[in-house]
Amino acid sequence: MEVRNFQTDVIERSFEKPVVVDFWAEWCGPCRILGPVIEAMAAEQKDSWELAKVDTETHQEIALQYGIRSIPNVKMFVDGEVVAEFAGALPRHQIQKWLDENLPNEEKTSLETLLNSFSDYPDAEFMSRMQLFLLENPENEAAKMALAKHLVFSEPAKARELITPLKVGHAQFDEAEDVRVLADFFEAGFDEKTEIAGAMRKSKAAFEFNDPEVGMQELIRAVSIDKTFQNDLPRKAAIAFFHLWGMAHPLTKKFRRLFDMTLY
Repeated sequence: MEVRNFQTDVIERSFEKPVVVDFWAEWCGPCRILGPVIEAMAAEQKDSWELAKVDTETHQEIALQYGIRSIPNVKMFVDGEVVAEFAGALPRHQIQKWLDENLPNEEKTSLETLLNSFSDYPDAEFMSRMQLFLLENPENEAAKMALAKHLVFSEPAKARELITPLKVGHAQFDEAEDVRVLADFFEAGFDEKTEIAGAMRKSKAAFEFNDPEVGMQELIRAVSIDKTFQNDLPRKAAIAFFHLWGMAHPLTKKFRRLFDMTLY
């Protein structure tokens, strides 16, 4: 369908069904390659999504609004917003992969709702709901990762098992590495009668008893004593907690600068 009114044909329609917009022009050679492919796919999959074509020569203001600098450019709109895009004349199998990864479905919607439902780490109620979700969707890697991040505080071995299949090159590999570091931290005994082992014991106990502020204070104290202790575990664990919380978390804001000063 060639767009006549972008607001009606794309923005408003995308609240009812995903709209894939093909930005093209008559003079564009790659556009003529992509066009028939994506049009055929749209006809075959019309129950899942709709195709809208925008001639960038006719609708220059729309092309400018959405930052179209080269064509063909394809954007997916859901609930009035761009949720995914690609540029160039991709072959059919790559377009299908893009659609499979980005089209909303019941599983994705349920997971997104769940992921937005917890208050902080760890959240017992969130873990219970995520475990139920995984019973119905046992291969969902994003759900396994989300559960592992909470479970690692109390059941590090199970958390490690959830993320074991994620290898180098996987999109979630860095997150998996953080979970592995935290599993090492919570599984360690720190039985040595040394100052640094004592700091690590106190840090671990504080995190286990839901006092992360004291936990991070003791972890940074351990870094100040010997950041290389047990294969750099104090440093690695502190960074893993910061990654887990994110930059906007109050504890990251409170302790990250102190950690950096202690480290360097």
